[in-house]
Amino acid sequence: MRIKTKLNLGVGLLFLMIIILSLVSAYSVFLIKQDTENILKSNYNTLEYSRNMISALDGIKLGSKETIQNFEENLEKQTHNITEPGEKQATEKLQESFALLSKNNSDETVKGQIRQDIFAIMKLNLDAIKQKSDIAKKTAETSNFSIAIVGTLCFLIAFNLLVNLPNNIANPIRELTLSIKEIANKNYSERVHFTSHSEFGDLAKSFNTMAQKLKEYHDSNVYKLLFEKKRLETLINNMNDPIIGLDNEGIVLFANDEALKIIGLKSENIINTQASELAVTNDLIRSLILKESENEIPKKQPLKIFANGKESYFEKEILNITITPTGEEKEINIGDVIILRNITLFKELDFAKTNFIAIVSHELKTPIASIKLSLQLLENAKTGDMNDDQKQLVESIKDDSQRLLKITGELLNLSQLETGNIQLNIEKSNPNTIANYAVEAVKVQADQKQIQLIINAAENLKNVKADSEKTGWVLINYLSNAIRYSSEKSTIFIKLKEENNQIVFQVIDTGKGIDPRYKDKVFDKYFQIPGSPKSGTGLGLAISKEFIEAQNGTVGVESNLGLGSTFWFALNV
Repeated sequence: MRIKTKLNLGVGLLFLMIIILSLVSAYSVFLIKQDTENILKSNYNTLEYSRNMISALDGIKLGSKETIQNFEENLEKQTHNITEPGEKQATEKLQESFALLSKNNSDETVKGQIRQDIFAIMKLNLDAIKQKSDIAKKTAETSNFSIAIVGTLCFLIAFNLLVNLPNNIANPIRELTLSIKEIANKNYSERVHFTSHSEFGDLAKSFNTMAQKLKEYHDSNVYKLLFEKKRLETLINNMNDPIIGLDNEGIVLFANDEALKIIGLKSENIINTQASELAVTNDLIRSLILKESENEIPKKQPLKIFANGKESYFEKEILNITITPTGEEKEINIGDVIILRNITLFKELDFAKTNFIAIVSHELKTPIASIKLSLQLLENAKTGDMNDDQKQLVESIKDDSQRLLKITGELLNLSQLETGNIQLNIEKSNPNTIANYAVEAVKVQADQKQIQLIINAAENLKNVKADSEKTGWVLINYLSNAIRYSSEKSTIFIKLKEENNQIVFQVIDTGKGIDPRYKDKVFDKYFQIPGSPKSGTGLGLAISKEFIEAQNGTVGVESNLGLGSTFWFALNV
């Protein structure tokens, strides 16, 4: 039998028995009430009338009209309240006796007869009261018995429901719960066995089917793949760096919680959506994806993003994902993974370092300038002659102060570049003028090593859009490095040419060259080639790169170990 049917039958039968109990109780009370009302209406009233007549009879001998009237009124009421057998004849006899008394109210014999008639009426009603009381008592006993039977039936039905119904429902649910726990623990061989044809039997059948399908699914490769996918998603979501995955068509495959936080979108609004569509309304997506594909953002330039309640810096890294399909040799592109590494802490430390360098460099320039002035005074003949040892010491101090002044100048330039305070004066400049200025600046340094500086410039060179002072500083730095690493009595060429609407400045030396391992690092800050003389700060080429790129130019180096180096930069015409 179905559980629903059992519940309907049990509760319905209990409800019906409660209704029957209520009806039996109400009917029993009605019968008892009716018997009681009959006694009160029929017999008690007659006794009351008889008592009043006896009281009035005692007052008739006084001849009171009110007493006679009172007797007549109660006798009249009695004539209308005849309910018992023989009561009518007794009442008529009382009326005849009262008629005789009315003629002679002092006749005691008649009064005695009247009393006997009244007592006869009272006796009839007292006997009737006793009989009706017995009937009411019997009615009450019958009602109690009926109510007890119906109440017992209700109790038995309710007790049966209380004992059996919870077990019929709870036991299958408990068994099903234990089976579900086994399934949750990957015991897919678990089965539920309900033989009844109730809803639990249908549920057991469906559960067993589900368990069988789960076992088949668990044993399949799809489960293993989805399990690994879930593990990978969990790993990505737990990473502190924002990560976004794209397929080869630019559709967003995944984005971890950190990425969603800085992008400002929900997972359902970004997953399986074309990145180009998101880029229309989201500036960050556009800077991460579209501009990268257009090469508009330098790869090493950090991104400034408002995250974690402050401006944060992120270094973007794009990993191209390729696979080699089974049975093939050629790799195919399946998408990209964009990783944003949070470098805010390092950037803040870098800012602090830059400010420190700027302050220290600025404070050093004044005492160095004072030292140079003092040296000029010492070299002046008016201050007195110096012996050879003193002259040698002054010359040494002069070289050291010049070196310190150059270092502080480079540090100040670097701090200006990093803080964005560099001021450029871009104008049309003659490339030959810049080259000649640089050669004159390093001529003394070149003459000390008997190095020849040769300018090889193409004819009719166009003017270049540049800050001539900053560009000249870069060319001087190239030449100083070339002189430092070139052998004595060698030649350094300064070559000027036009390519792709740009003027290219090249400094070509015949030094020992640069190991290919270090070519990509020579323009990094503080980098010095291992094994080279530590005569500088490692900032010159880094500052040169910043100066040229600030003018929308490019820098580079070409070198072979043992065959010299060519440092170059190019500026737009």
